[in-house]
Amino acid sequence: MKGRRLMKTTAFERFGGLCAIIAGVGGLGYSVSFVIISKSAPDVSNILSPLFLLLGGLLTSAVLLALYNRLRETEATFALWGLLLGSVAALGSAMHGGYDLANAINPPALSTAFQHDLSNLPSQVDPRGLLTFGVTGIALLIFAWLILRGGQFPKGLGYVTALLSILLIVVYLGRLILLQPTNPFLLGSAALTGFLISPLWYIWLGVVLWRRGDALKSASTIRAAQEVQ
Repeated sequence: MKGRRLMKTTAFERFGGLCAIIAGVGGLGYSVSFVIISKSAPDVSNILSPLFLLLGGLLTSAVLLALYNRLRETEATFALWGLLLGSVAALGSAMHGGYDLANAINPPALSTAFQHDLSNLPSQVDPRGLLTFGVTGIALLIFAWLILRGGQFPKGLGYVTALLSILLIVVYLGRLILLQPTNPFLLGSAALTGFLISPLWYIWLGVVLWRRGDALKSASTIRAAQEVQ
């Protein structure tokens, strides 16, 4: 029975690791599409950006569950709180991406002036990135504390998690207060987050989870062989 439970944990940790690596690459793709492609090919960016946002939210839900499965050994209640906040944020981000993608593929039949006014309004699901940046940042701050407190992950990953959480909260506050995407402070924080820290965190976490899955798989195989003997 223990061997079968271990195999199930192994399978999901490897899956969560794979999702994290894909999410890291996709997050970088989102940044490239939103910042670079939008200037040369805005129609392409209008499709790619929400698509990456949608897929990233769905993948992140699996990543956070795999992360929770490890960190609940340190402090179960705080790990569950982080999972709940992160899951709500991930689904909200996916809904935001799905909404923008639907409008990009089939634009609503509205007047040009009204469409312009509508595009300037905050999303009702994710206003100014409340879930995508703000709540995600709070969830990762909880996970960063648990990573640094426990011994399931490298300490360096915990510090990167803390840095990412702070940057995400800063980006949200900047979008909420400053509004102007071209503001140097907001642009610099968003660029550092999207092009470097966020992809680094996802890919590093994905590699750690994947390797942990391999280790658990080997331990499960050895245990199964011993039980047979």
